[in-house]
Amino acid sequence: DPDSGDNGLVLYSLVSGQIDEFDIDEHTGQIFTVSVAGKAGTFNLEVQAADQGTRSLTARTTVSVTVDSSSSSNIVTLVINQKINVVERNRAEVQRVLEDKLEWNIYMVNIYSEESETKARSSTNETRVNIIAFDEAHQEVPAAEVERSLREQRAAIELELEKVFSASVSVAVAEAEAAAASPQLVAAIVLGVLLAATSVAFLAYVLLDLRRKRYTGKQDLVKKVEIVEGIDNPWAADKNGSLKSLEKPEYMNY
Repeated sequence: DPDSGDNGLVLYSLVSGQIDEFDIDEHTGQIFTVSVAGKAGTFNLEVQAADQGTRSLTARTTVSVTVDSSSSSNIVTLVINQKINVVERNRAEVQRVLEDKLEWNIYMVNIYSEESETKARSSTNETRVNIIAFDEAHQEVPAAEVERSLREQRAAIELELEKVFSASVSVAVAEAEAAAASPQLVAAIVLGVLLAATSVAFLAYVLLDLRRKRYTGKQDLVKKVEIVEGIDNPWAADKNGSLKSLEKPEYMNY
């Protein structure tokens, strides 16, 4: 607003839509999420801008906010026998068909191919589409329920998609992929292995050291016995049982 003073001061507000889930900075118009835990998809918000003049002027527009839920456990993978670029080009129509047949709001998380990007776009007639379904309250529909509905409506979905792609279409629900270990989990596993290896090495060292000391102790004892037996022991008995002389041998006299 090029006006000055109150006539140039524009404040923003949410006037309709999911206003409990979102908030807006009245001075900048920046929109924030407030309570969207467990929710995802596209939310339509009606935003109003109004100046603060005596005769306030207003304008309204609809803002579509997409909340990504790519970490959701309710993602379902749909396999379509079409090239990835063809599916991407008809993304809106594919979403429309799925919403019409499943009777849920559908959020398409990702469109991809398991082949390399170059090869997939030129020759691979198989594209995977990750979707999440939402009910009227914007709550995620459990993946098992979505998969069941997809199988039940498979023929109807294929028929509608054939009109979209102008080609024969087959649709299948992919088996759930095993989740990859998080970096934190990998680090914990590696650390655990290292600690275990270190503990084993330390234990082996302690055992070897004890055996070495025990062996060394036996050797010292044998040497001591040999030394004692090799000198004139004043307390040793002679062959006839009498004590030997307590006198030192001549070579021990100083």
